[in-house]
Amino acid sequence: MPEPKSVLVLCTGNSCRSVMGEALINHLGKGRYRAFSAGSRPAGFVHQKAIDTLRKHGIEPGTPRSKSWDEFADTEVDLVITVCDQAASESCPLFPGPAQKKHWSIPDPAAVQPGHSEDAVCQAFEKAFTMLKQHIEKEL
Repeated sequence: MPEPKSVLVLCTGNSCRSVMGEALINHLGKGRYRAFSAGSRPAGFVHQKAIDTLRKHGIEPGTPRSKSWDEFADTEVDLVITVCDQAASESCPLFPGPAQKKHWSIPDPAAVQPGHSEDAVCQAFEKAFTMLKQHIEKEL
């Protein structure tokens, strides 16, 4: 079997979207892809709703951690995917090098304002999960 293609999923905080993207690519890629995730300004934690959403769909996320994209500065990857929503004025990182680059505009589920119902928060994470899954199934 050939070496799996490496994929780096980037966003700003590396606490929700990129973590879910990493787990989905590793799950759906069935050994053909090896994904990692990072952020330009790591939050320092992984949002529990991201973990809960993955598990709800039968995807074991492992033990993800919020980390800086600087950790991957010297790592050769085949594909870099940014998932931050530029319309929300986030600073999406740019990853230099020969890797193929894609941008998927995924709304930040953690941006749901405090005070919203638990249902609204769960819906935001579900929407992000569904959008990521659709992109991954279409493009990988």
